[in-house]
Amino acid sequence: MDNLCCFNSVYSQGGRSLCSSGKGRSHQGLVKYGFTLVKGKANHPMEDYHVAKFAQHRGHELGLFAIYDGHLGDSVPAYLQKHLFSNILKDEEFWTNPRGSISKAYEQTDQAILTHTPDLGRGGSTAVTAILIDGRKLWVANIGDSRAVLSKKGQAIQMSIDHEPNTERGSIENRGGFVSNMPGDVARVNGQLAVSRAFGDKNLKSHLRSDPDMKTVDIDSDTELLILASDGLWKVMSNQEAVDIAKKTKDPLRAAKRLITESLNRDSKDDISCIVVRFKG
Repeated sequence: MDNLCCFNSVYSQGGRSLCSSGKGRSHQGLVKYGFTLVKGKANHPMEDYHVAKFAQHRGHELGLFAIYDGHLGDSVPAYLQKHLFSNILKDEEFWTNPRGSISKAYEQTDQAILTHTPDLGRGGSTAVTAILIDGRKLWVANIGDSRAVLSKKGQAIQMSIDHEPNTERGSIENRGGFVSNMPGDVARVNGQLAVSRAFGDKNLKSHLRSDPDMKTVDIDSDTELLILASDGLWKVMSNQEAVDIAKKTKDPLRAAKRLITESLNRDSKDDISCIVVRFKG
């Protein structure tokens, strides 16, 4: 089950691993996480990036988890990996108004990408971010179709919203764009992009939104785990199927690997990134 390439370092062009994995835990050891990323079958370098770590900040312990699924190159997700969380946390209002700080940081980070020199903004990226505050409060934000799913008493609860062109057609058309639905293909903004919100994408930005949807939840004794993953997983698996697979093992790294193995068995061809956060042992 776990014989993914992640135990062997296999490097692609540019030095990024074709497959990587890791794990960690909170300072008290109560919350554990594991992640696995696997390059898809497309003929371009890996474009998924992630964040998974615990950090001390102003006397609080923060769990910081994110999936960034890039397109037209990896420069935008690489930028997000480096800057998005720091932009959120440096806002003075984060501790009194997390929703405002997260929203503001998404917008400011997108503006920085679009105005960056050399030109970053031609490419783009989705984002799903999760901030766990002192193991008790979870804030999830997203743009695009990378997804966060919570398990509570074994039931899957989607914490993010898939921003797809057909569901946001009105917004796109109001901004002067259009949605194409070609036979055998997914809906696309202006015949190009399969998500209706994204970081970057300078050429389409006048038709796209980059404001995140957000949800918050208290982590109680019924909350078992959180799954963050790129659409390479969600294209072939329902939320409940993913929770059922992840729940079978208490080791979140093994759970992440099992989810990716199952996605590959179901013939997912995209890059696949998965983080599993387990809130209790």
